[in-house]
Amino acid sequence: MTPLFPALTDAPADRPAVRFGERSLTYGELAAAAGATAGRIRDARRVAVWATPTMETAVAVVAALLAGVPAVPLNPKSGEKELGHILSDSAPGLVLTAPDDQLPAPVRDLPRLDVDVHGTGPAPADAADAADESAPALIVYTSGTTGPPKGAVIPRRAIASTLDALADAWQWTGDDVLVHGLPLFHVHGLVLGTLGPLRRGGSLRHLGRFTTQGVARELNSGATMLFGVPTMYHRIAEAVTGDPELVKALTGARLLVSGSAALPVHDHGRIATATGRRVIERYGMTETLMNTSVRADGEARPGTVGVPLPGVELRLVEDDGSEVTAYDGETVGEIQVRGPNLFTEYLNRPDATTAAFTADGWFRTGDMAVRDLDGYVRIVGRKATDLIKSGGYKIGAGEIENALLEHPGVREAAVTGEPDADLGERIVAWIVPADPGSPPALEELADHVAQRLAPHKRPRVVHHLDALPRNDMGKIMKRALAHG
Repeated sequence: MTPLFPALTDAPADRPAVRFGERSLTYGELAAAAGATAGRIRDARRVAVWATPTMETAVAVVAALLAGVPAVPLNPKSGEKELGHILSDSAPGLVLTAPDDQLPAPVRDLPRLDVDVHGTGPAPADAADAADESAPALIVYTSGTTGPPKGAVIPRRAIASTLDALADAWQWTGDDVLVHGLPLFHVHGLVLGTLGPLRRGGSLRHLGRFTTQGVARELNSGATMLFGVPTMYHRIAEAVTGDPELVKALTGARLLVSGSAALPVHDHGRIATATGRRVIERYGMTETLMNTSVRADGEARPGTVGVPLPGVELRLVEDDGSEVTAYDGETVGEIQVRGPNLFTEYLNRPDATTAAFTADGWFRTGDMAVRDLDGYVRIVGRKATDLIKSGGYKIGAGEIENALLEHPGVREAAVTGEPDADLGERIVAWIVPADPGSPPALEELADHVAQRLAPHKRPRVVHHLDALPRNDMGKIMKRALAHG
């Protein structure tokens, strides 16, 4: 198998590779530091990485991949119970961390290796060059919304195929400089945001902590691409009208990419109006890495996640498993995918692995979508929490949320279903009003939605909240709403 990071040996040694705050490494320095660390862990069966947004995390993961040792990124914000589950399940032999990190129980019980970002070791001949492309590269734990987190085993081929498919879709090259402030325990910030630039021979500038000022500074000083999640782009949309430096930065960027959850249409609109630039969206998940994207040379259509990436097969299916053949923008089906981008198994969970795939090898994503006439995919929600069956219709919560967000009195919105004796389920809107002193009434919101979508998609109940519950990646935690 070809190396994951050919630039570590092929790029000029003084070419910028990664920067975190004021600290930076060239390709020569990264190769030396990762080579030194790789040499120290080469005999390990598996390693954990204390995945803070720091240079040490980037060096540690690159070193593990060079050594052919599976890495388990740990979320530093996880509680002891969750960390205990992950460590007992994955059984890493040691934890890689920054020298000054204070580790909580039970992580501190592991043998510890402090990563020296200025270390020097032999040239990192990729020990996994000869490895099977299906060899495990990362074990990334899912969010555990339906039980204890499961470890998705991501093979080397999935990382390579996803990053190469995105290079095709986004015209991503070694000349690109990526800026983001994403966490590094998740595939968005780690695989796309850190390994992505390194596979291309480009560079990463990590903000440490996301700020609109940091985005403006980096994009105005040579960065070409920005990755973010909807909460970040929402903050950009709020700030952009009064910040000429931010407007200049976004206008000059080559590519603005949002992912991990749907970006509300009204935030798309506010950014486009202020800058003339469109944010593009892509769709993936821990188990599949990336499945679809709006292409750099395609139409940046708000509310869609574009078309399947090269090498990825995608289909929509009905509840009975029959395929949805309509490209009408209305017929809802569950997304199933197949391709080299998929994980190989849930660690120690053969039952869950078997249940996740169809008999003919398609992965059941649990995401519901429709397809437009030209093949663009529009996700309407999760099967478990966002598919509402009301009055004989299958309705996706996502399109109702976008419609609600177009109402001037709505700042944030989430939509769920609840049992209804007549309809089966009725549509419930959870609203954070723009003006808490004068929240929009149910009738006003129902009419607003009915005019934009269809009468059967209007909310029947509305709750006003101070804020919506969200996880670290900015996704709304609907189970907390439904059971709140």
